[in-house]
Amino acid sequence: MKIIVLIKQVPDTSDERSLDMSTGRIERSPDSCVVDEISERALEMALRFKDVDKKTEVVAMSVGPRQANAALRKCLSTGADSAIHVCDDGLIGADSVWTSQVLSTALRDSTFDLAIAGSQSTDGWTGAVPAMIAEYLGLPLLGFVDDVDVSGNLVSGQRHGDGTVMKLHTTLPALVTVTERSPEVRFPNFKGILSGKRKSITNLSLADLGLVASDRNGSGQSVVVSTNAKPARTAGKKIVDDGAAANDLAEFLISSKLI
Repeated sequence: MKIIVLIKQVPDTSDERSLDMSTGRIERSPDSCVVDEISERALEMALRFKDVDKKTEVVAMSVGPRQANAALRKCLSTGADSAIHVCDDGLIGADSVWTSQVLSTALRDSTFDLAIAGSQSTDGWTGAVPAMIAEYLGLPLLGFVDDVDVSGNLVSGQRHGDGTVMKLHTTLPALVTVTERSPEVRFPNFKGILSGKRKSITNLSLADLGLVASDRNGSGQSVVVSTNAKPARTAGKKIVDDGAAANDLAEFLISSKLI
């Protein structure tokens, strides 16, 4: 079985984020980005199938800037067999539709039995890309499941709702998205880190996929029209209770439009 795991590199939310005022986009340095946690859970799900059947091939795939290469390298260290990185200046600011079109084209060219992705990335939170990919490829989608099982030509999973549990299944090939209820990713061991450096990453451009960004006539990419720096923090107003503190506080809240 061949499993492709869709990986997204996101800004590390544990650090303070800032905007590049010239582009209006989040500043992304290689040290400030990480593999999205939900993508790591998707990878772990794929690796568990490989643990059971060593013939299972796990491929990590990502669309992103050059530094996304580091995210894929980490996936290789964790246990993925190979990786595919789609990187092109025509993808800067790509929205969900353009991203899903590129990913679906890369998936179609790669062939696979099962594709696994995170249900929602921690930076965009749209949760729309997997569904769009399934639509482009004409594949069934098992979305927002907590576990995944494959038996013969069937893939199944459970989705928790408001006090309910739905058991879903469909035939392969299919696309599955996993939630935070799925297992956390394992840590790469020393052997995996060494072997991960030797595994291959296939780099693809839009031209390699037969796609041209200019064909979209400006659609498919978000455009930042203006930026403003966050105002510097000023000292607060100190209210001393000399008998009129309540009135002073109320006036302050009203003037600040807080009440």
